[in-house]
Amino acid sequence: MKIVFQDPTFSLQLLRVIGETYYKCADIGECLSTAYRIKEGDFESWHTEWLKTAKRIHGYADDCFSKGHLTSAKEAYLRASNYYRVSEFMLIDPEDSRIQTTWENSKECFAKAINLLPYDVEQIEIPYEETILPGHFYHYKNKEEEKSNNKNDNDNIEKDNNSSISKLSSRNSSSYPTLIVHGGFDSTLEELYSSAAAPALDRGYNCLTFEGPGQGGVIRKQKIPFRYDWEKVVTPVIDYAIQKKDDFAIDTKRIALMGISMGGYLAARATAFDNRISACILYNGVYDGYDATASSFPKPLLTAIDKSDSEYVNITIKNLMKSDPNIRFNIKHGMWTTGTHSPYDLIIGSKKYTIKDTLSNIRCSTLVLEAEKDDSFPGQPKKVYDGLTSASSKAYILFTEEEGAEEHCQCGAPAISNQKIFDWLDETFDNQYH
Repeated sequence: MKIVFQDPTFSLQLLRVIGETYYKCADIGECLSTAYRIKEGDFESWHTEWLKTAKRIHGYADDCFSKGHLTSAKEAYLRASNYYRVSEFMLIDPEDSRIQTTWENSKECFAKAINLLPYDVEQIEIPYEETILPGHFYHYKNKEEEKSNNKNDNDNIEKDNNSSISKLSSRNSSSYPTLIVHGGFDSTLEELYSSAAAPALDRGYNCLTFEGPGQGGVIRKQKIPFRYDWEKVVTPVIDYAIQKKDDFAIDTKRIALMGISMGGYLAARATAFDNRISACILYNGVYDGYDATASSFPKPLLTAIDKSDSEYVNITIKNLMKSDPNIRFNIKHGMWTTGTHSPYDLIIGSKKYTIKDTLSNIRCSTLVLEAEKDDSFPGQPKKVYDGLTSASSKAYILFTEEEGAEEHCQCGAPAISNQKIFDWLDETFDNQYH
């Protein structure tokens, strides 16, 4: 699927942001008009044009807020936050000061937006080793009281949500099922609102989103790189959720974990080590990081890797980066977020990111997603599904080109993605009570 750009990286990232119109985090005309101004394959042009759009929408948001148009302000802040994220996306030099300023603008707009959402959003800090992980907890605490004290004619959406809540919490009226979500290689905490929290809330779930090492503010501010043993990250998140279960009305028997993109590896790894997770969604399934990294490499490069010829590997990759924006982004971003200093080190380090030896330890119900034309992890989700030999139940869904959901993580197709994910999760949690 190509939109505006022939370059697959630029086209996919445009489709990614357009898909976020579903929860009012983008608008189609704004996205297309921005894209038409961008020089294809030019990272600087991408940053410049998206930044212009973000600043303009940010101005609309501030103006609406100052005049008391709070719904318009909320929607504009959501869009501005997302456009700042998109603008920062192609800044691949960790020393570029624009990374911090653009990312901070995105966070500022999102913080203003969540204060205007029709449910509670807690900005949380999760204790992790000697520091903290940033997160958001989206929930319905006190909303029933607010409804009883303030009945309005414009509560149709909230009424729909409450019907979902009633169904899902019918066996435990004091707490709700909770979906814990993290991203993968390049997502941010704020983006997890539209890709996970909003659809979860629509269906009566609490949702806890967070950033771990290598992601968002943890790499940008704390400079903590990715780690392959992601159970060391998720375990303190679940500890935090259970500790706060009364404050946040969490049903600890119904905690699901979802990892998006490379998060499909991370979530699977964590689930293999923490039996408090009662359902796992791998969005999409990732079996082996090195296999994914090397799947498109020419044979001489693979031979050089096998022979540990780091000089040849580094020279070859750097030459490929000059002509291929996708390779340039993945290598530069990967080196930054993993704390490696050369393409060779990044590639060799990816060999740790495998679930070959841990997949059979997953015992909870698990959903594995795959997109038909995904070139990030081709063929890997089915390997994950086949390797789930100990799961109490498992399901595999292939999203197709006919459905318009064939791109990586079903970019541009949130409706059918959310339908399949949450219908499965509803049924899984319901079955666990029978």
